[in-house]
Amino acid sequence: MFPRSLATGISVAALALVAAGCAKDDTTTTTESGISLVKDGTLTICTHLPYEPFEFTQGGEVVGFDPGVLEIAAEAEGLDTEVVDVAWETITTGEALNTGQCDVAAGAMTINDERAAVMDFTDPYFTATQALMTKTGSGITSLEDLAGKKVAVQDGTTGADYVRENAPADTEVISFEDSSLMQQAVLTGKTDAGVNDNGLLNYFVSENPEVEVVTEFETGEEYGFSVKMDGNDDLLTAINDAIASDDYDTVYEKWFGTAPTQ
Repeated sequence: MFPRSLATGISVAALALVAAGCAKDDTTTTTESGISLVKDGTLTICTHLPYEPFEFTQGGEVVGFDPGVLEIAAEAEGLDTEVVDVAWETITTGEALNTGQCDVAAGAMTINDERAAVMDFTDPYFTATQALMTKTGSGITSLEDLAGKKVAVQDGTTGADYVRENAPADTEVISFEDSSLMQQAVLTGKTDAGVNDNGLLNYFVSENPEVEVVTEFETGEEYGFSVKMDGNDDLLTAINDAIASDDYDTVYEKWFGTAPTQ
């Protein structure tokens, strides 16, 4: 069971950012260690909310595993942190970084070739698999059992890709904009099942016994934080140092209840 513990709060700069593609001023500042920032003294983080336990809003603040790890890097550089909530596709395409909306993108984002072609990734910081969630006692135990049934996925995710590539041809795939809507579709019976990352779904079922994770799919996925391509090697180094630190282990255990295995 994953504990629901409160992390250090990070201010929410915008829960509804101006339309994607509206670039900010190109002016940047540089720290003494050489890190370029879009806002002086602040590490600005783009994410897409909610995605518990990785990032979500609680008491008007953004908390979770991802901001907790990035706080380690920020504190080592003497920086504050600020989070902006943007559309997921602006993160995965690199647009949020390229238009100066933030310094680093986070969102339990799987590193893959398509994304690595448009942004630079840190070292992997979390290993994930895809999971299948159903109502408790549904009798569904595999993708094959979804023939003729409805399955919920989240737009633009590797889980959505996995379902479309591997589920029976007559499975009805229903895509939702964010993870909360996808999970609620299963919880309320709008769909027969849902597929998304195991960390997300395991956390959800720990708080909602009406649903269960019935199986996981080994997909070899690893999450990374990203920065603007060819733009900030010093920031990459700072975040990689945070991932390799003992403080990372503390943040991991806070959100997942056990020490990391990697």
